[in-house]
Amino acid sequence: MAGVRSGVVERTFGLLDAFESERSLSLSELAARAGLPVNTTLRLARSLVGVGALERGDDGRFSLGLHLYELATLAPRGVGLRGASLPYLQHLHELTGAHAMLSVREGRQTVLIERVSAPRTARRLEYRVGGRMPLPLTAGGLVLLASAPADIQDTVVAAFDPRRAMDGLRSGADLRRSLATIRRTRTVVATRKLDQVRAAVGVPLLSPTGEAVAALSLMMDAPRRRVDSLLPALAMSARAIERDLR
Repeated sequence: MAGVRSGVVERTFGLLDAFESERSLSLSELAARAGLPVNTTLRLARSLVGVGALERGDDGRFSLGLHLYELATLAPRGVGLRGASLPYLQHLHELTGAHAMLSVREGRQTVLIERVSAPRTARRLEYRVGGRMPLPLTAGGLVLLASAPADIQDTVVAAFDPRRAMDGLRSGADLRRSLATIRRTRTVVATRKLDQVRAAVGVPLLSPTGEAVAALSLMMDAPRRRVDSLLPALAMSARAIERDLR
């Protein structure tokens, strides 16, 4: 349960953040996740329903409202990147059969802003569009962490947890060495053992000044040596997206 929140804006976003891993919540669940009294939660939730930010079903459970999606599509860091990248993500998925993903960094986490997957495999992924993951836990996140400011890298390395990282990263020192390699090669190849081995490759999307503004990645249930062969197509797509964004 979160700590007691103060300020209307903070409490309001606390309610919205409560849906990070759930599609719908009861009033008591919403209050517990947001760390707010039930009466306060009900008052704020009713206001959010009134403006379309939340919806309340016939069963009394709350879910995020369509108006939030309408606003989210106006976010410059999401809509421009997504629009430019989506045709290439679709092509990469059709070409390789892999999950094709576009992500950006938000603090010490990576946020997935688009993904193209086969319907039969999408349900097995824990990484949904709009979802957040620790930077060391995805190929895209490692790409973004490698180009993050030094203070972000230091904080992530200091808090390193091998259970929340790609395979082969067993310590903060391992992570630092990996980030140095990613900066030099502008690529990452990594694996993660879940129900089976998942291999992933990632490359940065660079601004005209050379800043990594996003990461393009592919992930599939396959040996690492097979996913290695996807790097040329991934890198070519990234360069094409960069040209389109300019």
